[in-house]
Amino acid sequence: MLIAGLGNPGARYEGTPHNVGFAVVDELALRVGETFRSHSAMRSWLLDATIGGCRVTVMKPATYMNVSGEAIGSWLRYYKKDAQSLIVVVDDADLPLGQIRIRARGGSGGHNGLRSVIQHVGEQFTRVRLGIGRDARRGDMISHVLRPFSKEDQAVVADMVLRAADAVTMTVQEGIERAMNCYNQAVSQEQEMES
Repeated sequence: MLIAGLGNPGARYEGTPHNVGFAVVDELALRVGETFRSHSAMRSWLLDATIGGCRVTVMKPATYMNVSGEAIGSWLRYYKKDAQSLIVVVDDADLPLGQIRIRARGGSGGHNGLRSVIQHVGEQFTRVRLGIGRDARRGDMISHVLRPFSKEDQAVVADMVLRAADAVTMTVQEGIERAMNCYNQAVSQEQEMES
């Protein structure tokens, strides 16, 4: 199984809404005490680990977000795995800040990273979508996803990243239906007031 967090490489993108997928797989790496290694042939950083009792590979594509599918498709083809062996962790501006939504399949929802993955592997993969909301004060969508989170949003984001790492672990260990039942909940009123 491959768990791929989507984001943009480089320090300038750390802490931005577009990189919450990277933040979740970084949290998974921290929990298993492993570090990512660069794999130039697959244009990614990879680590092998046991998560939820299963052997998995965790990936951060070293491509930019809009061509994430190239790295993911390369890994699946090399190891002769189909898209059902894939969990993608990705930001979603259509979800309120802090909300998590797990889906077994679907379209891109206008997300260029997901569009790239679909182009390379099809639609039959699990998505763990992380709510980054839409904030008109942050300008257009490009500005919104590429600017660091505000200080007031950082606590909500940090909590979402921890819950998303738990959700990925449950998906691996207990299956997508159980994870969907546990994590596809609306953001709590307290979280909405904070955001």
